[in-house]
Amino acid sequence: MGETAGSFEVEARTKASRTDLEFRDRRPPVQFGIVLLPNFTLTAFSGFVDLLRLASDDADFSKPVRCAWTIVGETLTPVRASCGIQVQPWQTFDEAGRFDYVVVIGGLLHSGPGVSDATLRFIRGAADASSTLVGICTGVFALSTAGVMDGHRVCVSWFHYWDYIERFPHVDESLLVADRLFAIDGRRITCSGGRASIDVAAAILQRHIDVATVQKALRILLVEDAQRPSAPQPHPPGTEPVTHPRVRRVVHLMEQHIGRPLSMEELADRVEVSVRQLQRLFKTQTGESPLAYARRMRLKTAAWLLTDSDRTVADIAATCGFSDASHMGREFRREYGVAPNVYRTARGSLPTGVCGDGRTQTARRKLANCSAL
Repeated sequence: MGETAGSFEVEARTKASRTDLEFRDRRPPVQFGIVLLPNFTLTAFSGFVDLLRLASDDADFSKPVRCAWTIVGETLTPVRASCGIQVQPWQTFDEAGRFDYVVVIGGLLHSGPGVSDATLRFIRGAADASSTLVGICTGVFALSTAGVMDGHRVCVSWFHYWDYIERFPHVDESLLVADRLFAIDGRRITCSGGRASIDVAAAILQRHIDVATVQKALRILLVEDAQRPSAPQPHPPGTEPVTHPRVRRVVHLMEQHIGRPLSMEELADRVEVSVRQLQRLFKTQTGESPLAYARRMRLKTAAWLLTDSDRTVADIAATCGFSDASHMGREFRREYGVAPNVYRTARGSLPTGVCGDGRTQTARRKLANCSAL
C-alpha cells in the first residue's frame, strides 16, 4: 500500500515537472501588455487582469497558459493607484517585446503627473506594430493624446464626456460614445471603465478562447454574464432611472447633446429603432414623449446653471439649446412659474406671493426637484 502511494507520488511529481517544462517552452498564444497611468483606478485594472487569470488556466493555478499579461512602464518605479495602492511594473518599455494587445488603464484626470512622453511613444510604437490598443477608463485620453484614435470610435464614461470634449475640442462627436459600456472599432477598443473592464476582457478573450472557458471565469468572479458593447452605461445621479437599455442610451445622448439637441430621427438612428418605436418606448418608460423629456432636461440644466454659476441668461440659453434668452425665459416660466432672473435671486427659495396666480407651491416643489440634479 505504501509502495503504491509512493509510486503514485513520484509519478505525479514527474508529470507536474514535465508539464512545467512544456509550459515554459510554450509561448501563450495571446500576449497582453498592461500600462498603468498615474492614479489609475484599481477596479478597472483588477477586473481586467482577474478575468485573464481565471480564463487562462484550467485549474486554480493562475498559470498563463492560454494568455499572458505583463505590466510595463517607463521605469520599474511603482505606479500609485487613485486609492493609494502601488503596483510595480515587471518590465520597462525598452525591455518589452511585441504584444497582441496593449491595454492602457487610467484614472484621475485632474491630479498627479500627466502621461509621459515615453508612454506616448510606446503607445504609438504599439500602433505601428499592429497591436490592438485598448483604453480603459481615462486610458482612452492617453490613446487620443498619442494620436492613435483618429477616425476611430471613442468610448468614454458619462462622467468624463465633457472632460474629453474640453481636451479634444476637434473630435468628431459622431465618433464619441458615452451611452454604452465599450466600443470595438478594428484594432481600437475603448471602455468606459469600472466594472465594464470585465466585460471588455471577456469580449477580447472570446476572440481567442472558447466561450465556455470565459463563462467559467466570469462565474468564478460571480458575474452572471458579460455585457455586450451596446449595453447602456448606468444613468447619472439626478436623472430619472429608466430600465429599457435603448431608452437609457437615448437619455445619455440627450445629455451629451444638450446644446445642440439631436432630432428624433437622429436619436432613433443612434439606437437602431424607428421613430415610432422610440416614442412608444419613451412613453412607456417615462410617461412622456422624447421631446418633452429632452425639454425638461434642458430646463433642469438651465436651472442648475442659474444657481451654480455666474453666467448670463443668454449664455445659459445657448448652452442649453434654446434659440435665445427670450425663448428660454418663456419655457422656464412655463415650467417653474418664475422668470430665470427671479429663480437665480431666490436660489431655490421663492418668496411667498411671487407667483400671484396660485402656482407658488408647485414652483417650490419643482425648484426642490431641480436642486437634486
